[in-house]
Amino acid sequence: MAQKTAIIDEIHLEQPNLLVSCVVQVRLGADEQTVEFLLNLLLTCYVAMRESGFEWPPISEAAQERELERTVGVVLLSEQLNDSTSAHAARAQYIATHPKQPLLALVVSECNKWLQDQTQKKAEKESGKYVMMASVNLVNCIAHSAAHRRPASQRARHGSETL
Repeated sequence: MAQKTAIIDEIHLEQPNLLVSCVVQVRLGADEQTVEFLLNLLLTCYVAMRESGFEWPPISEAAQERELERTVGVVLLSEQLNDSTSAHAARAQYIATHPKQPLLALVVSECNKWLQDQTQKKAEKESGKYVMMASVNLVNCIAHSAAHRRPASQRARHGSETL
């Protein structure tokens, strides 16, 4: 727990808007467990960012909004296609061209598990769609941000820290 808290503090300093995008879910009807789920995804994404050898500038609210609009556009496009084969192809193309495919796959897999758990508990809520969007938006903000390679001395220092 102390390690998680330390990383959350680090996120607060380096990527405060990503942190806010998780905790703001309470205003959209998310409960404490849902926010904890999102924070765990953020921790995973952040540690992946930190260990990647790249450095991300702070991701702004405007960048988050832009990525959210892009994601909503992709979803709407695939939903509006009348032919299920075309809709599936559109989703497959989105995944195939995503710059951070492994991170996207991990987040989508975790979201699917979370949704199944919510269904089994009969705890599905309207806020579930916001959780999905916030989760995918974390990945998209990371994927489309202007990251640059971190100097070797900093990579060694960050690489020695683990979750």
